[in-house]
Amino acid sequence: MKLISSKFIHSIAPQLNLLNTIGGGVAQPQLRVDQHPKGVIVRVAMPTVAADSFRVVLNQQKLTVFGEYRHKPDDQLAAPLFVQILDLPANLDVARIDAIHEGQELRVRIPFLNPRDQQREIDIKRNE
Repeated sequence: MKLISSKFIHSIAPQLNLLNTIGGGVAQPQLRVDQHPKGVIVRVAMPTVAADSFRVVLNQQKLTVFGEYRHKPDDQLAAPLFVQILDLPANLDVARIDAIHEGQELRVRIPFLNPRDQQREIDIKRNE
């Protein structure tokens, strides 16, 4: 006598894997920040996470990188896999951040501010 169908088991298996990871497995990405002459690269490696599960959000000088799990791409409910928040220094050009996912690694590239762009003459308005 079969109590549970194989279709049910296949549909619930991803959730069980997720619960096992959240409950006791390791779901921490390997995060590394590399400084280069033109800027910094934040590298986030988490081989089991698909490229479309990563999110990168910039709020003022805080960069948040997180991953979420959805059973199906159009699911409304998402479970967080990891969250990393980085305070960015003032010498980075946050207007020119870009990100690329390539071969199991997310790379967020942030160039340094050009010192010439930081200095400018301010127009003086006359109040008459």
